[in-house]
Amino acid sequence: MKTQTPFAELSGGRLLLAAFVIALSNFMVVLDTTIANVSVPHITGNLAVSSSQGTWVITSYAVAEAICVPLTGWLAGRFGTVRVFVFGLIGFTIFSFLCGLATSLEMLVFFRIGQGLCGGPLMPLSQTLLMRIFPPEKHAQAMGLWAMTTVIGPILGPILGGLISDNLSWHWIFFINIPVGIVCTLAAIRLLSVAETKTEKLRIDAIGLGLLVLWIGALQLMLDLGHERDWFNNSSIIILALVAAVGFIVFMIWELTEKHPVVNLYVFRHRGFAVSVLALAFGFGSFFGSIVLIPQWLQINLGYTATWAGYLTATMGFGSLTMSPIVAKLSTKYDPRALASFGLALLGVVTLMRAFWVTDADFMALAWPQILQGFAVPFFFIPLSNIAMGSVLPQEMASAAGLMNFLRTMAGAIGASIAVTIWDDHAKVARSEMVNNLHPQEVQNSLLQNGFSPDATLGVIANLVDKEAITMSANHVFMLLAIVFVFASALIWLSPKPKGNTGGMPTH
Repeated sequence: MKTQTPFAELSGGRLLLAAFVIALSNFMVVLDTTIANVSVPHITGNLAVSSSQGTWVITSYAVAEAICVPLTGWLAGRFGTVRVFVFGLIGFTIFSFLCGLATSLEMLVFFRIGQGLCGGPLMPLSQTLLMRIFPPEKHAQAMGLWAMTTVIGPILGPILGGLISDNLSWHWIFFINIPVGIVCTLAAIRLLSVAETKTEKLRIDAIGLGLLVLWIGALQLMLDLGHERDWFNNSSIIILALVAAVGFIVFMIWELTEKHPVVNLYVFRHRGFAVSVLALAFGFGSFFGSIVLIPQWLQINLGYTATWAGYLTATMGFGSLTMSPIVAKLSTKYDPRALASFGLALLGVVTLMRAFWVTDADFMALAWPQILQGFAVPFFFIPLSNIAMGSVLPQEMASAAGLMNFLRTMAGAIGASIAVTIWDDHAKVARSEMVNNLHPQEVQNSLLQNGFSPDATLGVIANLVDKEAITMSANHVFMLLAIVFVFASALIWLSPKPKGNTGGMPTH
């Protein structure tokens, strides 16, 4: 597979158009990981289900996507990179249409799983195709374009989700994919056929695939249900944890000994790939945990609408858009480990700023960390992607891209689940501590003198305590996430120094 040979048919305007179509396809899929986040209250209200059940709309997509992402290498080898990419686009568009038509939670979750299964391979394949259509000296810039769409997608998701849900209906968060999907499919068929890869009749590793579905499914179910079922005090959560742990160990042993594994774990023999992907997982887990937590805190505690919570989250977009092309150029001149370490450390500082938020903070006080985070994100995302993809052999790129995106997706889902769980649990602890140290009689007397009824005074005090407890708990989570960012910034230095152009040359 000659991944480093530019194609004569793709040059000038056609090359740029092909790159735009690939990047837009990736953007559409990544956008759908967060577009439903702020729309869950609208969906649960319309379908008459609880908010905890509503989160299945987010997690069903993430799990299906995560399961399918590692299969990318096998699918590309068996059916051809471009063919799988086009079929993924067609399937994603059809399931988006069906999601919009869903009239029950069961239907919506089922169609979201279909959307995730079709969308999963599109992320790593978009990465692989960009590396194929651009010459080696342009690989870093190509990765910059890909990373920019991957970073901007989760940022714009809550804004679009909020605006559409508040002004139209939640169905339209899925319907907007249809015109984009159709245009990208037709353009991909027309432009990318020259970049098709050779196919082989590869045997499917059915046992490996079964084990992969088993342990990921058990892990995500444990994370989804653990909080409401009191974690390991519940027998079903213990069983899910054991299934996930044993399934993972058996899966690793099987894949390392299987002649044609469904997931090529041997790419981890490259230290640059292993370390950069691990640092990326820690960084993205913390990043995604914060972007799931912040809109919820804004809506629950500060009375923000879904739209305004989205606007605040989006202030991060300016920095990411500005810095992505700059960082892509810098990564060809400077040690990408230093750039990644700087980006992760800056994200740690930004997250630490959030650890001192208060309940009466104004919009700009909340927006500044978001704006700074936007400048920091490309510094860790682009160089880490470059180190990872530059550390493997050309024929391993599809498998490496699949594994990298799988770990990033799973880290995001796990990070979000852990962040929300700690937030809720610590809020209860903070509330009980505040109640023990409170002198409600003095506050009550003061409120009674101001014309409040006895019942109303208790309501005001309880509301005030709840708000403060939720904010203190959010600050506690941000402090923990800041520590994870700093750890990841140190971890990347275990990677060997890349040799030459990190845009695509092996660094072993």
